[in-house]
Amino acid sequence: MEARPRPSPKDPPVAQIVLFHSAYGLRPAVHAAAERLRAAGHQVLAPDLYDGRVFDTVEEGMAYQDEVTTDELLRRAVTSVVPLLTPVDGVAPEGVVYAGFSLGGALAQNLALADERARGLLLLHGTSDIRDDAATSVPVQLHVAEPDPFEPEDWLNAWYLRMLKAGAEVEVHRYRGAGHVFTDPELPDYDAEAAEQTWAAALAFLTELDG
Repeated sequence: MEARPRPSPKDPPVAQIVLFHSAYGLRPAVHAAAERLRAAGHQVLAPDLYDGRVFDTVEEGMAYQDEVTTDELLRRAVTSVVPLLTPVDGVAPEGVVYAGFSLGGALAQNLALADERARGLLLLHGTSDIRDDAATSVPVQLHVAEPDPFEPEDWLNAWYLRMLKAGAEVEVHRYRGAGHVFTDPELPDYDAEAAEQTWAAALAFLTELDG
């Protein structure tokens, strides 16, 4: 697991982000995404929820996900974020921006909706169910392929309406013809144009959070 990033008093970050990987594991594309965000001035923590395991096919990754169990992955995700939420010298830290790829997006959503101080939610290729009594004012940006077999149209429509009902500010970006995890250049899903559009919109979203 990566060490907790340390803030610089002379150059404060625009946002403090925790970035969760997909069912493929902590692949090079996740590290590259974290570096892209850091280059824009953000602090980024990209925890390894798979204990070093990385997979090349979605079938292998999902099989390992089932082996570990979703509950355990959620526990690991919560544990990884605790240092970012712990007061330092009696001062509460800035709110966290939760982000993730596919499975990691689902984990990020669960944590963000449970954190009343969450600063933002950036979802790449994945969402999660929403409790009927969920309440949040967190700004949300979702990037998803169109169509996406893992995020069917009916599911996304219901997710969008339930997120609005919960009180979130929701922005959805769709990418026709792209594969599911279209931001990973080493996967068959990759779509270079969609990936660049995603990162441009994501960086703008993070900048708006600072405003």
